[in-house]
Amino acid sequence: MAPSTFLRNLTFLTAILPLPLALSQTFTSCNPLNTTTCPSNPALSTNHTFDLLTSTFPSSAWNTTAGTLTYPVDGAAFTIATRGDAPTLQSHFYLFGGVCEVWLRAAPGRGVVSSIVLQSDDLDEVDWELIGGNDTHVQSNYFGKGNTTSYDRALWHPISDPQADFHNYTTRWTHEELEWFIDGALVRTLKYGDANGGKNFPQTPMNVRIGVWAAGDKDNNNYTVQWAGGETDYDKGPYTMSVRSVRVTDFSSGKEYSYGDTSGSWESIKIAAGNSTIADQLNAPPPMTATQRWNHLSQGAKIGVGSSVGAACLALVGLAAFYCLRQRRAGRRERAAADRHFESETRELMDYRARMAKGGFAVSSREI
Repeated sequence: MAPSTFLRNLTFLTAILPLPLALSQTFTSCNPLNTTTCPSNPALSTNHTFDLLTSTFPSSAWNTTAGTLTYPVDGAAFTIATRGDAPTLQSHFYLFGGVCEVWLRAAPGRGVVSSIVLQSDDLDEVDWELIGGNDTHVQSNYFGKGNTTSYDRALWHPISDPQADFHNYTTRWTHEELEWFIDGALVRTLKYGDANGGKNFPQTPMNVRIGVWAAGDKDNNNYTVQWAGGETDYDKGPYTMSVRSVRVTDFSSGKEYSYGDTSGSWESIKIAAGNSTIADQLNAPPPMTATQRWNHLSQGAKIGVGSSVGAACLALVGLAAFYCLRQRRAGRRERAAADRHFESETRELMDYRARMAKGGFAVSSREI
């Protein structure tokens, strides 16, 4: 059977890489099953669409936990260019019941896995996994409380060329059931009671993780490599997973979620009243244009602005008039001097002509 989702059973590389090949997504910095002092989870408490054709993943809502993303014309690109690359994104926000919808084109390549993961602090998990060498099926999976005693929860679903085309992968989650959709068609349903009587049913607040990794790296265990379709050939790369958009909806509302005890049940989750900081940031209006700012002003403010602009224009007109007047006066003085010089030259010419007529042609009035 297939191994666990997104980097489960992946061994870390330490000999030749400064960092592991990829950081497992199935981890938690504080497990609420062991203590009641874990930090609260920031709630999304709204619905929002991240359109990667026109924008990037905002840092207020998402954190790139490994590698880097680029944004060409067809969305956000998660690329494995060399051994060790495993670009991964994780949301700052959590959903407590909700919908996660991702338009994604899987990365090609033997052993390359594209993943969409919902995961909680106590290791509840819901997954989509797309194998680069498999162009006919994708896998759905789930785990409860990090229970890996068996790997019989994965199901494979038919699909057409997921490495060449964008498809819509949606997970809808309530406390009663989980549903997986491909391009709007329901392909799987998991009831609460069908997951080991609810013990393995994902039911605590989960964040969203999206990434691509080389499960077929030669240093991974053979089971993982075979599940991924064989060893990854990095020389045939780069291998890119593209994400066109992400739509998320939180079915609960509040500022944050916390665990009331160590049971890991959805009934133990406490919802703090108040506004979600992340929702406020996401729903904040964009900066106003100059026209919008003008229209937003009161009539009195517009009159004041108009008066100031008018006064400034009058000052400029006055300055221009003063400059023109000064230039005109200077021009008149110059013209008068030129006229006097012309008259002098004319008198001399007439005098010269008169003396020429009398035979005194070598003498000018300036020589007298």
